[in-house]
Amino acid sequence: MIRFLYLSAVLLLIWACQTQDSKTIENSEKTSTNNTEQKTSPEKVKRYDNPASSILRGVEIPRGKKTFLTSGLVAPLLDSTANISDAKKRRGDTYTQSINTLKRIQGILKEAGLGMKEVVYLRVYIAPDKTKGDEPDFDAWFKAYGEFFNNEQNPVKVARTTLGVYRLARPDILVEVEAVGIYPD
Repeated sequence: MIRFLYLSAVLLLIWACQTQDSKTIENSEKTSTNNTEQKTSPEKVKRYDNPASSILRGVEIPRGKKTFLTSGLVAPLLDSTANISDAKKRRGDTYTQSINTLKRIQGILKEAGLGMKEVVYLRVYIAPDKTKGDEPDFDAWFKAYGEFFNNEQNPVKVARTTLGVYRLARPDILVEVEAVGIYPD
């Protein structure tokens, strides 16, 4: 429920920013006293780096940028016949689920005409892994993240929140990820 409310607030904020930007452009065109063309090219996304970290300190998204948000995505089933309480058999350990979830995000972004380089923010939920002392395996997530971001193939870093949660929607799900991408100029 909290994620739904948060996503609703983010979408409303994005819509409000784009609506306000359109009104500003319309008003500036109406009040222009000369025939010179108004500057309409949007600013670039600004990433606030922390060289000592694999993630950003923050991201500034200019008003009017077209945004793409995924739902919370999870890894696909590896073995649908395995018991639902056996996460490792059904979907894999935290590392495997992280890799497969990021691959799903990559595929959805591709469908939308984007790539991992356009991702600016990730929200990650990690559930306790019974094979790791009933603790979230953050190191497995961090390792998987490094295979998609802040590396030679994709040097882009993203702003990110990583949360250890009590449980996700089903006992076989150890990782859920939401992504925000920005369309390039």
